[in-house]
Amino acid sequence: MIVIKIGGSIVEGLHPSAILDIKNLLKDEKIVLVHGGGKEVTNIGNKLGKEQRFIVSPTGVRSRYTDKETAEIYTMVMSGKINKSIVRMLLNNGIPAVGISGIDGATIKAERKKKLIILNENGRKMAIDGGYTGKIKNVESSLIKLLVTNNFVPVVSPIALSEEIEFLNVDGDRAAAYIAGSLQADKVIFITNVNGLMLNGELVKNMNYDTAKESIPKIGYGMEKKVLACTESLEMGVTETIIASGNVENPISTAISHFNCTVISK
Repeated sequence: MIVIKIGGSIVEGLHPSAILDIKNLLKDEKIVLVHGGGKEVTNIGNKLGKEQRFIVSPTGVRSRYTDKETAEIYTMVMSGKINKSIVRMLLNNGIPAVGISGIDGATIKAERKKKLIILNENGRKMAIDGGYTGKIKNVESSLIKLLVTNNFVPVVSPIALSEEIEFLNVDGDRAAAYIAGSLQADKVIFITNVNGLMLNGELVKNMNYDTAKESIPKIGYGMEKKVLACTESLEMGVTETIIASGNVENPISTAISHFNCTVISK
């Protein structure tokens, strides 16, 4: 089984061959798609008059601050507009897709962060209310397995359920990692707009778990979450993780063949 994490702007960002590539892979593989869509959430939020706020952790990880209103917009855009657009595109190409969120079947459970430690404008640490951001605690993959067993392709949006049954914003890359771990997937592939992890101006083609873990503080915004998600996947039993470009011909099979991408394994 392969878990593939794609961005929310999949229609514009992927090579035209990508959907046929997925369709061909389905002849021999079971596939689960997990999507993001932070840019679209920001766009819709701004159109609705809700300015989006971003914060930076002491380790340099940048993320969206999610208050209650933002959580509602996030859920609406992720599980509605983006999720169903991806499902429609797959169905239009003969791929039997089903869109779900982490809420459905209580698939993704997370702990609501009570407090967040962030860096203020002066670079000093400060504590703020945790809002509606979640830290994933568990993935119950029964619903995903049911769909896959019946030859559907699940398309999962990263909304989690708190212990108080609240909707929580969780990171899409890390949601893919936890889903892959729960499914004991063979691979998890993070499709992005670059060939992989760049360090010192060069593409890192292969990296082991320990080196990847050590390198996270040195990696820029966006890619650091993907590398973190790779290490978490490996910790949960996934055999191989790949960061690859979606802009090349047959991007999924190209990544599987380890061509011009970053492979992180134990």
